[in-house]
Amino acid sequence: MGLFSSAEPPLTEANLSDQSGKTFIVTGATSGYGLHLATILYQHGGKVYLAARNASRAQSVIDDITRRYPESKGQLVYLQLDLGDLSTIKKSAEIFLAKESKLHVLWNNAGVMIPPQGSTTAQGYELQLGTNVIGPFLFTKLLYPALARAAADSPPNSVRVVWLSSSAVRMAPTPAIDFSNMDYHKNEGAWTKYGRSKAANVLLAVEFARRSEKDGVASITLDPGISMTDLQRTMPCWQVAAVKLVGQRPEVGAYTELFAGLQPDIDPVNSGNWIVPPGKVVAGRKDLYDPELCEKFWRWNEEQVRSYL
Repeated sequence: MGLFSSAEPPLTEANLSDQSGKTFIVTGATSGYGLHLATILYQHGGKVYLAARNASRAQSVIDDITRRYPESKGQLVYLQLDLGDLSTIKKSAEIFLAKESKLHVLWNNAGVMIPPQGSTTAQGYELQLGTNVIGPFLFTKLLYPALARAAADSPPNSVRVVWLSSSAVRMAPTPAIDFSNMDYHKNEGAWTKYGRSKAANVLLAVEFARRSEKDGVASITLDPGISMTDLQRTMPCWQVAAVKLVGQRPEVGAYTELFAGLQPDIDPVNSGNWIVPPGKVVAGRKDLYDPELCEKFWRWNEEQVRSYL
């Protein structure tokens, strides 16, 4: 699993095909990888929903992108989304579904990283588990009808859900999920918690692939590499300095996400593969593709969101 690569990205704004007629959602699209990704999709004619918490920031981003690319025939639409509060996510999905019948690619890009110890979601989950895992699970589940409708008249495996993981899956112990400690009553280090949340993204991607295959919806997971973005804003200063020293340009992470979402002929995630920068399919961490673990973790998530469907 590579942290970053000096190879040339196979898919960028320079060679991406026209995306007119396609509808996309990018969560966390107001900064970092998501911002670069949304910009590229808009440049090439896509209709892009920027799903984020802050409406004024999203509008500022929309204004900036449209000013920079006045000839684009794409569309940018703000969609309010707070992944840290399960009680609000259904409304966000309903707003989208009221406007759109089809969704061609959902990038589950948003997340948090190394928040202050003790940080929790509105429902009391450890913040990284809730925001990086349970929230995207619920959002994806609610949007599934639009994904299935898009897949019905699209080329095979072109309608996708992209789950942003991380090289930090290395930091998740084995087994990656401790079902006896989901509330962290036995405390663990911040990086271990983050690693578990990113390993959890892989587990959901694998099980989603199995469940959605019958409807033609593909599931892809990836490591975007290391870049200095807003994701690191709560990290200790020395760790931020290290990221700045060794990290890649944020655009490279966006190109990796672009590859995951739009590159033709990518093997499905349940084959044991994932994607690393700048767009390369490699073998993932083997234990995260265990079908029994993936299914058990999926069922655990279903129990958590049952009241919010």
